[in-house]
Amino acid sequence: MSKPPPKPRSNAHPDPQTDARFVALEIKLSFQDDLLDHLNQQVAQQQQHIDLLLREVASMRRQQDPGDGREGGFRSLRDELPPHY
Repeated sequence: MSKPPPKPRSNAHPDPQTDARFVALEIKLSFQDDLLDHLNQQVAQQQQHIDLLLREVASMRRQQDPGDGREGGFRSLRDELPPHY
């Protein structure tokens, strides 16, 4: 003995509470879509900024390279003293 299928609800008299909930959900969804678009734009701008900073750091490292075959790592401050000391 199976249950008969439920009768479809008539749309002639929609429940105002349900309609209000649907409207509230649609409003929230539209705000979330807008926020998601804004956040995606922010992430894209931040990635562009990171790429620019990485290029600048690489350029600074190339400029700092002594070019005489020595390691570009740690240098003693004594190596930086002017010749009159």
